[in-house]
Amino acid sequence: MSKEDTSELAVQEFGATAYSAGTREKASAGRVMFRSRQATARRQQLIILTLVLSDVMLALFIWNAASVLQGIWGRGVLSELAAVGTIPNVAIWILLRALLGLYPGYTLNPAEELRRQTYAAAATLAIIAIFAIALQAGNLSFRLLLVLGFLGLFLLAPLVRHFVKHGMMKLELWGKSVVVIGAYEPGAHMVRTFLKERRLGFIPVAVFDDHRVPADRKLEGVPYGGTLADANDFAGKYGVDTAIFAMPYARHDEVAKFANLASTGFQHVIVIPNSYGVTNAAVIALDLAGTFGVEIKYNLLNPWAQRAKRVLDLGFAVVGGVLVLPFFLVLSLLVWLESGGAVFYKDLRMGLGAKPFPCIKFRTMVPDAEAELQRLLQENVELREEYLKYHKLRDDPRITRVGRFLRKTSLDELPQVWNVLRGEMSLVGPRPYLPRESLDIGIIRSEILRVPPGITGLWQVSGRNYTSFSERVQMDAYYVRNWSVWLDLVLLARTTHTVILGRGAR
Repeated sequence: MSKEDTSELAVQEFGATAYSAGTREKASAGRVMFRSRQATARRQQLIILTLVLSDVMLALFIWNAASVLQGIWGRGVLSELAAVGTIPNVAIWILLRALLGLYPGYTLNPAEELRRQTYAAAATLAIIAIFAIALQAGNLSFRLLLVLGFLGLFLLAPLVRHFVKHGMMKLELWGKSVVVIGAYEPGAHMVRTFLKERRLGFIPVAVFDDHRVPADRKLEGVPYGGTLADANDFAGKYGVDTAIFAMPYARHDEVAKFANLASTGFQHVIVIPNSYGVTNAAVIALDLAGTFGVEIKYNLLNPWAQRAKRVLDLGFAVVGGVLVLPFFLVLSLLVWLESGGAVFYKDLRMGLGAKPFPCIKFRTMVPDAEAELQRLLQENVELREEYLKYHKLRDDPRITRVGRFLRKTSLDELPQVWNVLRGEMSLVGPRPYLPRESLDIGIIRSEILRVPPGITGLWQVSGRNYTSFSERVQMDAYYVRNWSVWLDLVLLARTTHTVILGRGAR
């Protein structure tokens, strides 16, 4: 493809891929998305400026609010350092966030983003405390101000960043244009991923491949732009600085040649290695005497990580259990009043190492529900096919009225806090599978069952019952491979959001 052809395609909405609210569909034809190199740079500067200004405004608000609270609760007069230190404190925090790659922070998953934000706030607190001690300005009033201020940053900064990014997505401002090298299935997979996961901030605008031209000159709706040489010309003209090499099955020498060629036009070159099924966020790149290697760390196999997870479970379970006890008693009464009999339902599930344990829930079904299920599956072919795919029924006739409310809000799993206290479950983890589902889990069964199951998990906040059984298994495997304290905190926050809105549960 010549440069003239590339220019013509650009005018004709070349790479006109955008996101529509909610459904994440591609934009309609006729909308030109490409901008000049200067316009692209200004757009990225606006994104960074928006993030920085929102953080500065938040920090100033929190610091001033902390000063007011200190004046109400504290004793003594603020030191001069505290009185004049607002601007330096904010500047240090912003600088550390910039050094940790949070402006703009493309490709960061929620757990990694939370980790970096926490580290930035903690490091800022440590730096200011050291200066206060060195200058002998750390009186009681200043220490109280410091604690209040940074407690606000720890809690509010991730929340504000989430809403700012969400607002930019709504305005179609968040993200930068990237090109995908490779028009086969791996390339299509990366395009689908970027279109679905808007938070990553990568907007695929063109696909290039030396060996294959898509039948309709589009890959998942993204136009084909020509060969790799055309990609370099395209990058220079439109200011696209990132290329994604999705050619995992190409020969090593071929990939190296393509990557070297792309480096003349793109500032960032990302190569997708031939390692499907080995997904892990805790990977470390290694230089083995000139040979590239990747170390994959399974954090949950670390004894200290297991202890940290257990401490987190006990802390949340004890505090949360005390807070929800009155609500728990009300729900128990409602279950008993509707249908009488037992309030709780114990179901045998597979725990750590496939060891069975009684998983406790509020009873949401009529008595003898298992026998009723077998009768329904024998009499109705459609219900049987649905159950084989999802291991659930969309409109289960066995569920009571109170039970339907409990399931919609996921409150039927509240009694499992007792399983957490007993060490049989975790707050966050894989789904507690039934023993009869053991064979259906497949070859990654041993990997999933190496950790305790959880009350909530990745699949519960990622489509929940609208995902198939095999998709849930893959999500559970992803959780085990990528576990971190930060991931647990993110999933707990998302669970709260999902329970309040009652999305996806049946």
